[in-house]
Amino acid sequence: MPKTTIADVARLAKVSTSSVSNVLNGRSQRMRPDTQERIQYAIKELSYTPNLAARQLKTGHSPFIGLIIPSVADPYFGSFARFVEEAALSNGYQVLLGNSDRNTERERKYAEMLWGSGIRGIIFGSSLVQFSHLEDLYREGMHFITFYRPAQQNNNFILDSIGVDNVQATRLLTKHLLSLGHRRIGFISGPIDMVGLLDRLKGYQKSLKDANIAPDEQLVWGGSTNTHGTSGIDLGRQGAHYLLSLSNPPSAIIAINDMHAFGVYAGARDLGLNIPDDLSVTGLDDIAFTKVVVPSLTTIQPPIRDIAGLMVERLIGRLEDGSPQAPVHMMLPPKLIVRDSTAKYIE
Repeated sequence: MPKTTIADVARLAKVSTSSVSNVLNGRSQRMRPDTQERIQYAIKELSYTPNLAARQLKTGHSPFIGLIIPSVADPYFGSFARFVEEAALSNGYQVLLGNSDRNTERERKYAEMLWGSGIRGIIFGSSLVQFSHLEDLYREGMHFITFYRPAQQNNNFILDSIGVDNVQATRLLTKHLLSLGHRRIGFISGPIDMVGLLDRLKGYQKSLKDANIAPDEQLVWGGSTNTHGTSGIDLGRQGAHYLLSLSNPPSAIIAINDMHAFGVYAGARDLGLNIPDDLSVTGLDDIAFTKVVVPSLTTIQPPIRDIAGLMVERLIGRLEDGSPQAPVHMMLPPKLIVRDSTAKYIE
């Protein structure tokens, strides 16, 4: 049976082959919705898949993009990887995935391997303060787009960034706890060595200052030098043991993400405390488990599917346009999800 071609799709949709190509390559913004629908219907009806080898010959680059994330074992990054792949496939690209554990040497090696395979664009699921380890590849022609990383003064190259507004995320959580009457609010993370994590700490501190509450350094637990590589749940548990054993412990804790928050649950249970009666807890990222733990977790929902789609669209645009473009730094708004793990403070 002969392979379906782009001409077959165009014929069924009653459009030109260039219109089909525009849809496949994410350049359909100005196309009429009914035309897009006919093309999408024809693609599905004919089970059409782009000829990747032909595209590589035509464009001079591989029809793949790279995705490097800290760990696919983290439910948040697992979901993010899935949405990146979904968006890439809808644009005729496939994804090669690497797990870096936020290690710059591993990131560099993965990036060099991808470059050697003909891949010219990488999405990073990290927000490292420095990207100097990738500068040589950038000068060779590699395109990068990062998670949660606005423009940094030490950048020597164009670096697009799309993510959630992390400062606003922890501001929403802190204001929620303040509205419930909490004044001693703890903050638990691991090593804060990412731009996104730094922004989460800033949002918490700024909201306390706005409420005329001086941030107490004792209430911020960031682990120690030997905790790098420890799981988020274990870090949350360790942090809870530390904060809740203070002479004047917090009545509420903001965990830097949901996995850390689950660790706080365990730490509170170890100490015989009940959530939310004795301690209010919040997370951040709204992974699937937040709805099924008991009590269900108050958290922040980032628009992760939208972020993944925009990152893929921007990266493919850079790969296929070829003309110089100013860097994009887009921070999408977070959404507060109030569940059962937070309650009013009662002395």
